[in-house]
Amino acid sequence: MRPLRFGPARPDRPAPGVGDLVILAGIAALLYAGVRLAFFAPRAIAGPEISTAPAALPWYALLSIGRMSIAYALSLGFSLAYGYAAARNPGARKLLMPLLDVLQSVPILSFLPVVLLGLSAVLPQRVAAELAAIVLIFTSQAWNLTFSFYQSLTTIPGELKEAAAIFRLSPWMRLRVLELPFAAIGLIWNSVMSWAGGWFFLMASEIFKVGSHDFRLPGLGSYLQTAASTGNVRAVVSGVLALVTIVVVLDQLVWRPLLAWATRFKIETVEGEQPATSWFRDALDGSWVASHVRARVLLPLRDWADRLSTAPPADAAARAGNARSSRWPARAAGLAVLAAVAAGALGAVSLLASLRLAAWGTLAAGLGATFARVAASLAVALAWTLPVGYVIGTRPRLARVLQPLAQVLAAVPATALFPVILLFMIRLPFGLNLAAVLLMLMGTQWYLLFNIIAGASAIPRDLRDTTDLLRLGRVARWRTLILPSLFPFIVTGAITASGGAWNASIVAEFVEFGGTTHKTLGVGSAIASATNDADYAMLLAGTLALVGTVVLINRTFWGRLYRLAEERFRME
Repeated sequence: MRPLRFGPARPDRPAPGVGDLVILAGIAALLYAGVRLAFFAPRAIAGPEISTAPAALPWYALLSIGRMSIAYALSLGFSLAYGYAAARNPGARKLLMPLLDVLQSVPILSFLPVVLLGLSAVLPQRVAAELAAIVLIFTSQAWNLTFSFYQSLTTIPGELKEAAAIFRLSPWMRLRVLELPFAAIGLIWNSVMSWAGGWFFLMASEIFKVGSHDFRLPGLGSYLQTAASTGNVRAVVSGVLALVTIVVVLDQLVWRPLLAWATRFKIETVEGEQPATSWFRDALDGSWVASHVRARVLLPLRDWADRLSTAPPADAAARAGNARSSRWPARAAGLAVLAAVAAGALGAVSLLASLRLAAWGTLAAGLGATFARVAASLAVALAWTLPVGYVIGTRPRLARVLQPLAQVLAAVPATALFPVILLFMIRLPFGLNLAAVLLMLMGTQWYLLFNIIAGASAIPRDLRDTTDLLRLGRVARWRTLILPSLFPFIVTGAITASGGAWNASIVAEFVEFGGTTHKTLGVGSAIASATNDADYAMLLAGTLALVGTVVLINRTFWGRLYRLAEERFRME
């Protein structure tokens, strides 16, 4: 039995072109502007005093959760707007998807020192550090949510789209009754991943220092880092327990109720096995307060939005006149932006010209070494997340045990454990190289796992029953049903996991531990060394080289797989 393929094949995504060069020039201009601002930053910035007393943990936990919540709200809003625009507008897609490739490939850990120093030149230190932390967490949460929502919108079954067209649903009604429900399972599982991955970058942002500039922020990350650096084992254990407690509480009060609620949107023609349950959701359903909020606030808001979406459109002639009148200011703004990008790009070129040829050779060799580590970490991650994710996604009883465990393991910042791992592995042959691959794996494997769980939980029960009736063997079942069904989710998870692995190379290939610096050949090591030495030319070169490499891989490899997933492995 051959694997099911749905829909006609379309041309692959175009190869990198002028648009990509313009986007990369914009990135270079932004980096150069940050570097120029960094020269005006104060020469020394004193950081806050971080307490390791257990009594400080509740306040630090609230601060960290607040930063994560703000970043997640921004990420979700950005993902819905960006993914919808890219999926619904073919003209906008030609710009937005290449731009998303660039954005998710930008190593924010190399951007962070420039952003912090630049912001500190124009803003108070605490405000600059808080903004930079939220931006850093946002970049760890937004891209996988955006890719998930876009992938869901582009794989909606054709008959559902035809039904929406027959009923003449407005864009808002189509979004509310078709597109958001169809994307709900993937969005919720990627939200779980976004929170888990956010802890990794939260810790990095709360303990950041650049030379004599101390940008630390009070929070769980700085608490754990201070406790570890002072050898306070009791404080380290208390901090880890606080982090695990937060993860478990969020799972019970937020994510498990949402996953139980989202099972209603699963496409099935027969009743599935035991649906996901949540004691907190059951308690809310029977709550007098919750029912009144739903009846008095949520439903009236929904009805108001529905009525607004069906209001008669404005006069076509008036809209055309408004469009013509607003066209010239938009063109003038676009020309101004292009001029600024060109000026910044020229400045970046002049800064890059100061690098010697040997530095470029080292950078090229580092790109090859880091690419090998990223590929190895992705291969290992896929080998174990594919079977485990399918089992969790298709067995609700097992999921009730393994899902919280996976969230806890994903939420424990790998950077907190890396010094301990390095202590044991540094004496082994290729010790630092193996440790770097392991850190990349620890930080990125969860993107694949949670996407595969979302894909497995979305497989209709009737299709699985059909494979049972046909008495397909295990290999045939995986070839004809499971892998084709999971393919779009695997691609989405792999794209974000690979971007995370390239980003994690900055902390995996250059480590300061026990008063000694350990580093290995790699582009991440080059970026980290340049940050440590305030070598802005090398920092700019390393960042642009990493971004360009990841964009090239995304457009020539992952882009083709994404197109294949969109066109040939859609549930019809």
